[in-house]
Amino acid sequence: MILAHPNKESFNHAIANTAFKTLEGNGYEVIFHDLYAENFDPILPFEEIPKNTELDHLLKEHCKEISCVDGIIVVHPNWWGMPPAILKGWIDRVIRACVAYQFLDGDLGEGVPVGLLKADKVIVFNTSNTLEKREREVFGDPLENIWKKCIFGLCEIKNIHRKNYGVIITSTQEEREEWLKDVEETVNSIFPKE
Repeated sequence: MILAHPNKESFNHAIANTAFKTLEGNGYEVIFHDLYAENFDPILPFEEIPKNTELDHLLKEHCKEISCVDGIIVVHPNWWGMPPAILKGWIDRVIRACVAYQFLDGDLGEGVPVGLLKADKVIVFNTSNTLEKREREVFGDPLENIWKKCIFGLCEIKNIHRKNYGVIITSTQEEREEWLKDVEETVNSIFPKE
């Protein structure tokens, strides 16, 4: 589970905590990363781009973990139709060639990659301050495309579920409680008891 929100009191944290407890209650071992709490460095240095480069210990650990997990949950706010920069940096540095995907011999990157991740299911939980209809009709729901086509679709994961909760800024306590029930139900449906 990857969480990307700087405020520990945020609804994103409540989503992550609910998902975490549900997973554990269903018998799963959960690897949890709060990128802000861990002060994850999102900067991808040029020297780290080559696929056979030597990675630092922390990055090796993230790559090893993402390679061997059975499922992935990502929690983040919608900022300008994108994940926060810290999460984008995590994607750049961890969802990398020879870890999450590879190109076939002779392909210099112009083809379609082969996915390498063991995970076969993903849930992405987002929060937003834009009405869902406006997000879809005016902006084309960029997060849907980013997660389903550009990131996990590229890694050949087919079972990708995305839920958006909002408008957060005007939401009531009752709405938030209902949304957290939906988080629990969603996790239960994708990651049922073992």
